[in-house]
Amino acid sequence: MNLIILLVVGGVIGWVASLIMNTDGQQGIILNVVVGIVGALLAGFVITPLIGGASIMNGGINVQTILISLLGSVVLLAILNLVRRGTVR
Repeated sequence: MNLIILLVVGGVIGWVASLIMNTDGQQGIILNVVVGIVGALLAGFVITPLIGGASIMNGGINVQTILISLLGSVVLLAILNLVRRGTVR
């Protein structure tokens, strides 16, 4: 059950992050889910130890973990845009 919840929440987080970074037209549903999950992993390993709290990968889904995962997804998309285009959009 946690896997299904992670996929749904990851998809929503990836979709919102792609809307923030204006890359929604280039991505499909699968890439939104991947960006959301990888962004949550990135946030869980980098951001969460700095500010405390639990990662979304631990099964704790609340407002703090969703916002941290969204921040991780936006950072991931910014890094991908920087590598792909040379500028952050």
